[in-house]
Amino acid sequence: MFIFRRCFALCLVLILLPVFALGETVVTSFYPIWLLALNLADGINSLEVRNLAAPDTGCLHDYQLQTSDMKVLSEADLFLVNGAGMESYLDLVFSAFPDLPVAEASQGIPLLAGGEALSIGEADEEEEEVNAHIWLNAENAARMAENMAAAMAERFPVEAEKIRENCDRLVARLEKLHQELTEGLSTLPSRDIITFHEAFPYFAQAYNLHVAAVVNREPGETLTPAQLARLTEVIRDLGNPPLFVEPQYEDLSARALAAETGAPVYMLDPVVTGPETDVPLDYYDTVMRHNMEVLQQALGAQ
Repeated sequence: MFIFRRCFALCLVLILLPVFALGETVVTSFYPIWLLALNLADGINSLEVRNLAAPDTGCLHDYQLQTSDMKVLSEADLFLVNGAGMESYLDLVFSAFPDLPVAEASQGIPLLAGGEALSIGEADEEEEEVNAHIWLNAENAARMAENMAAAMAERFPVEAEKIRENCDRLVARLEKLHQELTEGLSTLPSRDIITFHEAFPYFAQAYNLHVAAVVNREPGETLTPAQLARLTEVIRDLGNPPLFVEPQYEDLSARALAAETGAPVYMLDPVVTGPETDVPLDYYDTVMRHNMEVLQQALGAQ
């Protein structure tokens, strides 16, 4: 009886081994790419989606690869990135893992140059560069999903049909969200906003807002007295439009400006952080709708 059980267990392992061997790993660079990839891999047991940067990292402007990141990448079958310059470490990835397929979600999406709005703070003396925050236009997010799905379907042909089905469902949802945001922000009596990060030009372009100034393109840096004075003048000239900070960063400059000018402070979320476990597949949608509600309140929707 004991020998029979051992033989049965061995046969079971041998039968299941090919199933286990089918498992593939998709690695994403940071939170918004992870959210899209989770939707694309929904219900596909053979695909594991792992996120490289921790979910509380935020944007990757100065992100440095960790030893743990290199281990994760060594186990990846496909690396999905935002592109457009967001992941400054890609040359290192190409060098360390020359055979790792890397797909950029930004492929084919028109990019905005940095520095189009008045910039006060760290970026004052910098040359213009491409803005990489493309996902904050829901229509762009749909195109990103299509780019990612194409790369996944090519890399994992056995699951290509299911990936495309998931993509069609996700794109339809994101296009519906885009229409909802467009309509919900169409009647705002005021459209000037001042942000404390360079994250929202794509959002503003898509939903007809005007980013009058970007403060501290890298969050957290303290403004000098001269910069504060200059921005105070700008805010007053614009009639004290609302100031928008992000939940990922505490910005004392915004509080100082609010106290000086009377301009109200609100919070917009660029969807670069969020829950790590039990993540709702529509988390992006939920945050974007909340951003719409904040803007409606801040800009006096009728």
